[in-house]
Amino acid sequence: MLKHRVIPCLLLRNGGLVKTRRFKNPKYVGDPINAIRIFNGKEVDELMVLDILASKKSIEPNYSLIEQFAGECFMPLCYGGGVRTVEQAKQLFALGVEKICIQSAAIERPVFISELAEKFGSQSVVVSIDIKRNLFKKAHLFESRSGKTLSSGWLDFLRESVQRGAGEIVLNSVDRDGEMNGYDLQMIRDTVDAVTVPVIALGGAGRLEHFRQAIDAGAAAVSAGSLFVFQGPYRAVLISYPAYPELERLFES
Repeated sequence: MLKHRVIPCLLLRNGGLVKTRRFKNPKYVGDPINAIRIFNGKEVDELMVLDILASKKSIEPNYSLIEQFAGECFMPLCYGGGVRTVEQAKQLFALGVEKICIQSAAIERPVFISELAEKFGSQSVVVSIDIKRNLFKKAHLFESRSGKTLSSGWLDFLRESVQRGAGEIVLNSVDRDGEMNGYDLQMIRDTVDAVTVPVIALGGAGRLEHFRQAIDAGAAAVSAGSLFVFQGPYRAVLISYPAYPELERLFES
């Protein structure tokens, strides 16, 4: 088993697999079931699937599609998108999902984190935090559903999320999403300094060295989208995952 998890992050839009760039211009990259089958054969540690339209459209998760995902997955599955009630989470867990990732509902009603943690355990609750920097490079909490930065402090929201029971944090950089030029390492360091739970770095990975840089900055695990679905300078679609021995060597101390 690897010292650090390397997690593909798949974005859903209308049932298809897409990849965004700075949270905009979603590009269709294929069928999610096919991608899951490929990742099964690659011995992937864990898989994260985020429906980027569910919360924006205020619709429930697509349970029938998620059931297919869970049935195909040989690895733990984390799902996010449109989860706003304990009953919805209960249904997802019953389908085979192992972790629930929330953002908009947590921002609007932080007590929802506590409700999930008390019912299902902190190990099943992941809070996703998107950060966008302004012209002066100051970090702000970004709500993906509204597409707006918020005035509330992102570190305050981060700490409250953990205090209320979040077992993990997915830390995503809006500015680096899809750019493949590396993670926001300072943001990772600031997050790790603020909380005691595992932090999953997301947003910016373009090479395997970027994984190591994020781990060295304090991340417990790394996640990526573009790196696993694109190949070459023209971003030809190709679902891939590094060989296990290659990742072992990468994380050697």
